[in-house]
Amino acid sequence: PINPEAWKWYYEVVGNRQCYIADTYWQTETGGHIGVGLPGATPMKPGSCTKPFFGIDFVVTDEHGTEIKGNDIEGQLCIRKPWPGMARTVYGNHNRYLQAYMATHKGLYFTGDGCRRDKDGYYFITGRIDDVLCTSGHRIGTAEIESSLVAHNVVAEAAVIGIPHRIKGEGICCFVTLVDGVKPSPEVEKELVIQVRAHIGAFAAPDLIVLVPGLPKTRSGKIMRRVLRKISHGEEGSLGDVSTLADPEVVPTLITNTKAALVGKTF
Repeated sequence: PINPEAWKWYYEVVGNRQCYIADTYWQTETGGHIGVGLPGATPMKPGSCTKPFFGIDFVVTDEHGTEIKGNDIEGQLCIRKPWPGMARTVYGNHNRYLQAYMATHKGLYFTGDGCRRDKDGYYFITGRIDDVLCTSGHRIGTAEIESSLVAHNVVAEAAVIGIPHRIKGEGICCFVTLVDGVKPSPEVEKELVIQVRAHIGAFAAPDLIVLVPGLPKTRSGKIMRRVLRKISHGEEGSLGDVSTLADPEVVPTLITNTKAALVGKTF
C-alpha cells in the first residue's frame, strides 16, 4: 500500500475527497491482489490494504511461526490456505520454492513481510522482514522511517537501508529525492533528521542522509535496494547487472553523492 501521506494527497487532491482508494497488497507470487478494500463496502484507512480478499486467510505469526491471535498486534504475515492464483513452483528448482515460501513456518505460506493488525482488524504492511533494522537494540522497519521522511513537505521519495555501525550495530542510511524546486543542502538534511527523531524517536534518527535526483527502480517501479545497499557499503564495483533499471544513468550519481555524504563520517 502507498504511505499515508501519499494516500491523503490522492484522496484530497486527485479525488477531491469523492473517490474510493482501493489500496492493495499483493506479490508477483500471489497471482493477484490478496489484500484490498471493496469500493462502497469497505471503509478506507490511510496506509492500509484493509482486509484479505475473498478466499485469502491471513495469519499473523511471531518469528517462530506461532500464530498471534486477536487485534492490535504486530508480526509476520503468512497465509494459511492455498488459493487459485498462488505460485506453485520455481521453474527448474522446486526445492528453492519450498525453502523460500513453505519451509520458514510449517504449514503456512510465508510472505516475507511484516504487518500490523489494528484494533479494527485492518492490515498495515510494515515492510520486508529482511528490511527490519536493529539499531541500538531497537528493531524498526525501514518502511516506518520512509513514511516519516516523506511526511516532510520537501521530500518526494525515500528509501532506507541499514549500514554497519561499530556502536549501534546497524546504522540508518536514507536515500532521499526532493520535490521540484527544493535544492539539496545541509539544512535540509538536518530538518529530515529532526523529522524522524520527532515522529519515531531518537533511536531512529538517520546516521546518513544522501540527497539524490532519483532512486534505482525497475521498470515496474520497484526500488532496487540491492543497488543502494552495495553503494552505501562501498561495494559499487559489484553491483551486477543494472541494465534492467528504468534509468541506469542514475547509478553514477548515486555513487558520487553517497561518497560525498560519507566525507567526515565514521561509523
